[in-house]
Amino acid sequence: MAHRYYQLPSLTALAAFEAAARHRSVHRAAQELNVTPGAVSRQIKALEEDLGTALFTRGRTGLTLTADAEALHVVLSQAFGRAAETIQAIRGGNRARRVVLACTHAFATFWLMPRIGDFWRRFPEISVDHVISDDARDFQRAEVDLRVRYGLGDWPGESSTPLMTEMIYPVAGRGFAERYAGRGPADIPELPLLHVDWADAEWTGWDELLRRGGVPHGALAGRRFGTFGVVIQACQEDQGLAVGWHRLVRGLVDEGRIVPFTGLRIASPGSYYLSWNDKRDLSGPAATLRDWFLETARADDV
Repeated sequence: MAHRYYQLPSLTALAAFEAAARHRSVHRAAQELNVTPGAVSRQIKALEEDLGTALFTRGRTGLTLTADAEALHVVLSQAFGRAAETIQAIRGGNRARRVVLACTHAFATFWLMPRIGDFWRRFPEISVDHVISDDARDFQRAEVDLRVRYGLGDWPGESSTPLMTEMIYPVAGRGFAERYAGRGPADIPELPLLHVDWADAEWTGWDELLRRGGVPHGALAGRRFGTFGVVIQACQEDQGLAVGWHRLVRGLVDEGRIVPFTGLRIASPGSYYLSWNDKRDLSGPAATLRDWFLETARADDV
């Protein structure tokens, strides 16, 4: 009977395990690998039988890795990452100068797109592919090189560097502001509010803004939307108050399309960061993009 030279289990099973471990989800792994969740589960079960040990415990919030699984995942993520870098280098051409960047819809629309043309002009040899999602789990996709994230800068498996701080304040359309002129922060809970149902819980909404601003309130009514961009569009149409993130809405404020409402203003509890997989070094093009972000963010503070 022939034996594998490296005495490894099935590479298909290892790939299924690595994706499930990275996402902490069989369904997310199946989406990435373009197979059914049942196929991923079967591969993991076969790997567990091969190794003679359980790799996951399954709970209401997803998969939890055992100690053996954590050790295996570290090794596999490093090996797959290095293999991907080598394969891209062998393929050559534009793929070797390609960077995959992940960020939210709001950041892409309001901050990045008005500025990224400068990068394209200065570094035409580097191709930037964008993963734009409000679900932070998409940022864990294997092909993502660099991420723009909001939070406290501490994410498992990622290295990070601060990009920008942020300020938050209520904003309204000009007509809405005129209609409710003279209202103060204490009146905000009773006014029409526009809410964003973020997939990422680290983003600050009305409840936290008012609490940090010292404004007493109960349950907050209002309209709810899935994306920040739609909320800001509704705000411009005088449909209600929105939580304005200064870095994102400053251009609209400067143009007079929306206006700050009341004097309520707080420093956001988190900041924007650039992050990347701490199991592999940034490629040259990814490092160039990172440096451009840092340079552009410094100019944005002026």
